[in-house]
Amino acid sequence: MSTQLTSEPVRKQPPNVYTVILIVSVVFLLIAVIAMVIEYRRYAPDYWQTNTARPNASAHSVSALSAAWDSRG
Repeated sequence: MSTQLTSEPVRKQPPNVYTVILIVSVVFLLIAVIAMVIEYRRYAPDYWQTNTARPNASAHSVSALSAAWDSRG
């Protein structure tokens, strides 16, 4: 048996539930990427500028602690 060509146009199948889930997940992933870019731009300038970060402990207090530790025993 052979298949004969018909003159009817081939109809596409309608999207099923898995196609809809795939499209919805891609949309949510794009929203998540856009949100992460927004957060990155908000915090990125402060992340790389470490010259404004100063430690709370000074060298004097560290040397005082080490002297106190040495005098203990």
